[in-house]
Amino acid sequence: MSSNSFAYNEQSGGGEAAELGQEATSTISPSGAFGLFSSDWKKNEDLKQMLESNKDSAKLDAMKRIVGMIAKGKNASELFPAVVKNVASKNIEIKKLVYVYLVRYAEEQQDLALLSISTFQRALKDPNQLIRASALRVLSSIRVPIIVPVMMLAIKEASADLSPYVRKNAAHAIQKLYSLDPEQKEMLIEVIEKLLKDKSTLVAGSVVMAFEEVCPDRIDLIHRNYRKLCNLLVDVEEWGQVVIIHMLTRYARTQFVSPWREDDGLEDSEKNFYESDEEEKEKTGKKKPYAMDPDHRLLIRNTKPLLQSRNAAVVMAVAQLYWHISPKSEAGVISKSLVRLLRSNREVQYIVLQNIATMSIQRKGMFEPYLKSFYVRSTDPTMIKTLKLEILTNLANEANISTLLREFQTYVRSQDKQFAAATIQTIGRCATSITEVTDTCLSGLVCLLSNRDEIVVAESVVVIKKLLQMQPAQHGEIIKHMARLLDSITVPVARASILWLIGENCERVPKIAPDVLRKMAKSFTSEDDLVKLQILNLGAKLYLTNSKQTKLLTQYILNLGKYDQNYDIRDRTRFIRQLIVPNEKSGALSKYAKKIFLAQKPAPLLESPFKDRDHFQLGTLSHTLNIKASGYLELSNWPEVAPDPSVRNVEVIESTKEWTPLGKTKKEKPVKKFYSESEEEEEEEEEEKEDEDEDPSDSSSDSESGSGSKSGDTGSSSEDSSEDSSSGQDSESGSETDAEHQRVAKRNSKAKRKSDSEDREKKNEKSKASESSSEESSSIEESSSESESGSDSEPAPRKVAKAKERKPQQERHPPSKDVFLLDLDDFNPVSTPVAIPTPALSPSLIADLEGLNLSTSASVINVSTPVFVPTKTHELLHRMHGKGLAANYCFPRHPCIFGDKMVSVQITLTNTSDRKIENIHIGGKRLPVGMQMHVFHPIDSLEPEGSVTVSVGIDFCDSTQTASFQLCTKDDSFNVSIQPPVGELLLPVAMSEKDFKKEQGTLTGMNETSATLIAAPQNFTPSKILQKVVNVANLGAVPSSQDNVHRFAAKTVHSGSLMLVTVELKEGSTAQLIINTEKTVIGSVLLRELKPVLSQG
Repeated sequence: MSSNSFAYNEQSGGGEAAELGQEATSTISPSGAFGLFSSDWKKNEDLKQMLESNKDSAKLDAMKRIVGMIAKGKNASELFPAVVKNVASKNIEIKKLVYVYLVRYAEEQQDLALLSISTFQRALKDPNQLIRASALRVLSSIRVPIIVPVMMLAIKEASADLSPYVRKNAAHAIQKLYSLDPEQKEMLIEVIEKLLKDKSTLVAGSVVMAFEEVCPDRIDLIHRNYRKLCNLLVDVEEWGQVVIIHMLTRYARTQFVSPWREDDGLEDSEKNFYESDEEEKEKTGKKKPYAMDPDHRLLIRNTKPLLQSRNAAVVMAVAQLYWHISPKSEAGVISKSLVRLLRSNREVQYIVLQNIATMSIQRKGMFEPYLKSFYVRSTDPTMIKTLKLEILTNLANEANISTLLREFQTYVRSQDKQFAAATIQTIGRCATSITEVTDTCLSGLVCLLSNRDEIVVAESVVVIKKLLQMQPAQHGEIIKHMARLLDSITVPVARASILWLIGENCERVPKIAPDVLRKMAKSFTSEDDLVKLQILNLGAKLYLTNSKQTKLLTQYILNLGKYDQNYDIRDRTRFIRQLIVPNEKSGALSKYAKKIFLAQKPAPLLESPFKDRDHFQLGTLSHTLNIKASGYLELSNWPEVAPDPSVRNVEVIESTKEWTPLGKTKKEKPVKKFYSESEEEEEEEEEEKEDEDEDPSDSSSDSESGSGSKSGDTGSSSEDSSEDSSSGQDSESGSETDAEHQRVAKRNSKAKRKSDSEDREKKNEKSKASESSSEESSSIEESSSESESGSDSEPAPRKVAKAKERKPQQERHPPSKDVFLLDLDDFNPVSTPVAIPTPALSPSLIADLEGLNLSTSASVINVSTPVFVPTKTHELLHRMHGKGLAANYCFPRHPCIFGDKMVSVQITLTNTSDRKIENIHIGGKRLPVGMQMHVFHPIDSLEPEGSVTVSVGIDFCDSTQTASFQLCTKDDSFNVSIQPPVGELLLPVAMSEKDFKKEQGTLTGMNETSATLIAAPQNFTPSKILQKVVNVANLGAVPSSQDNVHRFAAKTVHSGSLMLVTVELKEGSTAQLIINTEKTVIGSVLLRELKPVLSQG
């Protein structure tokens, strides 16, 4: 199965369920006439019986019907207990459907989902990549903080999985874990950093999405991966392309200088190619030309083909990238692609037109050739029509205005009155921006005043009023015409606009203005509040300019306004009366009343509503809403000086050296150590030459499958070398005949490696031939990697399995082989992950191997004496709450005398009162399930100022849950609780370095957690590390032969599980803290407590 089929499962929002639902619809029998009467209870009961059936076919049929219910939007949550029982089914089809169901309902049924968490953890090691990925999805869907450590470990292991589909799901799980527990940010950043180095196109989009969610400000993580992301961009799935393009847009704005310099340097440099050297020298002497960074050009060049994408979001993302980071001379290429998107559905049109409207304000020339594409169609919805009008207005100029005005005349007659009103506003904006057509537009608007539709007339009046403010002296006739229309117009805004115009120009129409005021006085009480305010203003202006005719009329209107219901009108009336009617109380302002009312008003600016949207990044939700949405990341300004471009350099030679000698070093060290004869040394050299011949064929493809097979071959060669070394030890201690047998076995293994390499070369030739015959033979090599690495049966583990089958039974017999697989000195989880041998084994064998315990460990691992540290006391009961009785407790760190599985706790009781306290004992206990407590004998009496220390034993079941109980006296009882630090749940053990490494080798993968420490070198001395570690946890020091590695070991008190702690000092001021234990929750909590202690000074 190709990995491309999994690309959209996570981001399509239940797409997997929808597809399965279509299959399931055929199995659901129609209810027909009985649908009204049949109860859901009976249907669900039928499904429950099918799920409990012994037949896989019945279970599969039931699961298809259930997923079909989910796809139709029906609630199937009550079937959760019956479905979750089948989570461990051996049928892969059933298991897939169960995981689809669990992803949907795990968050709602958290308690039941938690019961199956061990099954999910086992499924993370399943040979089928779909099962591994589904288990991780279910695990990340359980939104319970207590399993955060388990999720963290699962994500870490999945990030190193061979399958790119599993790694893709690990990137999706990062976002879910971060939303659940933001404190895990640092550890998640480490996983993101590792996944960003992934070469698979399937993973790239998902990990960049996780980067944007968790740490969008960590630009330093992108530097070394910048060029790789640019080159992979064409082959990434579509929604991943959108995320990567937006991220790279922000990156480019911080790392490159602005290409928008004066006299665009790119154009100059292109022209200079055809000019003479002297002219070039003159120009460069005047001004230094702008030179674009090659990485800047790489991004622009690699995104250009995506303008032809079928996905509108990808085209829009590339368009905003060109708009924000490309030179202005090159931004025009996006216009044709954006116009193409106008053939899409109305939702896409709306977003695209909004962005074009913003672009057309600043750069009209980009869209002028496509003017007719923005003409309004009769079938367009109003929102699309309005946006097209906006764009046409922005593109209007002297050359095309006559065409546009003819188009607008048609729009005004539209049945959509809202659109017609918007068209009239558009005509007004064209009249103000292009002075040559102002008179034409004005005369056309005046003609609209005789329209039968009130909305058209009202909008015309408002627009004419704004136009007349620009040239009031020339249009007296228009004002008279509008005054005559006052009797027929009923829209308040239009009536108020006419009254305002007459008031402003009352001296130019001295005969009409008083008569209009008379008519308005009659209907004053029935007018709208907006009209009343303009009537008051008209009266005040006429009182100041023509008081003989309008003095009494104005006083009458002021009296009406004095008792109006609206307080705004009453306030305006009092203000005008004091200002224009002189009396004894009038102030100095009344002298300037005429200047105040009849002052020259500035003409209004008719601007585009999209003018202020350009400060938002195009294509974002904030740009659409014109407000800053949550999660919006602002584009930074261009830097004045470009940062160092060398941070994006990647040394390819060094990275290949890390891969190829990995297997060789593992061979050379043990072989030289055990064999010293000249013949064997010659054989070593021959093997090295053969390996070098094989390496080019392995590294010939850059694809993910190539890297996977390479790691698989490395793993198989490491197995051979480990077997050779172990058998070499036996031959060294045995007789010479054994040594001869060993040489023969070695030659046989050498011949097998040759045959394996030949098989591998044949497979590589076949894969190359299939790639060359594919449709996209000229595309990047990454496309072939997806098809190979995404398959269910990876080629590398299959070769390992075949190599194992071909080995003789004598070589396979030693039981120490499985231990050596994990006991590699230079174990690297990235290059040779633990999951490599997993697909070669059957699920039952994996379960058996997981349950194995090394029985020999008991003989060499014993409890040791704890390192002395000052005892920390904790308050159990304050003397104020205890009515004079105070109690403190501490952990003495010695084995408990009451039981092997109990933690010893010492309680000190003190009488701080002036009376005797009698019968002190422990009463009722409220302990979690499984926890036990051994109490102390009752204390008959405690004298004043007296103190006594008693011991209790508590079995905490290897958890930090609180043990609550009652501390009682003769008269009172007090509720108290003891919560153990995680370090006190351990007992130190004594073990050798060899045993430590052996046990550590068996506790990898999910059982290992690590963190990076940063501190001053003086804080990493052996004595300080020992002091800090044992202060936090009851650990025993393990002797180490390396100065830079400090090891500590302990076992949990309840279960006896080993807890191995390693502090490995690196170069500089960093160190690696590694904890290996089966108790993953305790291990992660201990890591969280040790990290800040070791990091601080």
